[in-house]
Amino acid sequence: MESSQSFLKKRFLGIKIIELIFFIGFYLFWAFAYHAAITINSSRWSKGESSIFDFMEFMNTVGVDYILKAILTYPIWWFLFKKLKYWKTYKKVLLHIILLPTFVVVWQQLYYVVCDLFEWGHLRGVARVWDIYIPALFYTLQFGIFHAYNYYLEDQRKRRLESELRNAALKSELSALKAQLNPHFLYNIFNTISASVPAENEHTRHLIAELSDLFRYQLKASQTEKVTIREEIDFVNKYLALEKERFKERLDIEVNVDESIMDEVIPPMLLQPLVENSIKHGLSSLVEGGKITISIQKKNGRLAFEVADTGVGIKDKNDAFEKGIGLTNTKLRLEKMYQTTLSLSDNLPQGLKINFSI
Repeated sequence: MESSQSFLKKRFLGIKIIELIFFIGFYLFWAFAYHAAITINSSRWSKGESSIFDFMEFMNTVGVDYILKAILTYPIWWFLFKKLKYWKTYKKVLLHIILLPTFVVVWQQLYYVVCDLFEWGHLRGVARVWDIYIPALFYTLQFGIFHAYNYYLEDQRKRRLESELRNAALKSELSALKAQLNPHFLYNIFNTISASVPAENEHTRHLIAELSDLFRYQLKASQTEKVTIREEIDFVNKYLALEKERFKERLDIEVNVDESIMDEVIPPMLLQPLVENSIKHGLSSLVEGGKITISIQKKNGRLAFEVADTGVGIKDKNDAFEKGIGLTNTKLRLEKMYQTTLSLSDNLPQGLKINFSI
């Protein structure tokens, strides 16, 4: 049962198998409906004058008719629902003003060429108007269904997202409440531990102070909506400094952020989960370690972020969001706050790149 459901969810040319089955069924239905309508209204067939050869010829022309429609439909569907997936619906509808007549004219010319090539019959003279009207009607019907189905999928996705965000918000609130119970007690404990460290272990005292700063920033993150890039980078650098104590020379770090954007504001704790993911899932298992590169640039009025590592990489990019809490929560925050998302890609020759923009 599970294997069959898994198969139906697989994709072919960007379409789920189950969607492809419905798509083919839709075309078969209208092909046979068209065939039935012509048969019923044909005086030749009603008088029994048609031969089996005529029938086969008719089925060939109908088959070519709808196969051509399907071939022409796919690139338009891909362009509208994949390439322009973030366009507003009204813009896509306006685009149909160009796409519909293009679809009809290209289909008609190709259909006539194929029919003439195999010496099959097709409408001629004034009757050709039906080969404009019917394809135009079919185009409108099928893309009306596509848009309605896409709207349904988007609505379901938003409902799931809202549910996940509510759960994430609840967890964040509980975490914030726990952090606020007595943060000064935590800082006092750190000071006590630091004071108990012998003077000759100054480096250990420094690490404790760095760890205390990390907790202090996390508390601030639970109480404020925005911080500067400078504050976020300082926090990430302190986190990486502690990780470097563990990895030593196995961890190489590079931060590329122009000074001119350091005072731009962003949500707190946006980069650290991504950096932690790179270390935990990318570099930690490598004996030789690796490198993490953090880059922030301003492009076309938007801040473009990239966290790249030279770790083991990820084969199944979609599966990464099911395993990592940090990646999933960051993805949800970006979708809710900026209607954008994380993009995972291979970091050649080895590793993973995580990109997003706000």
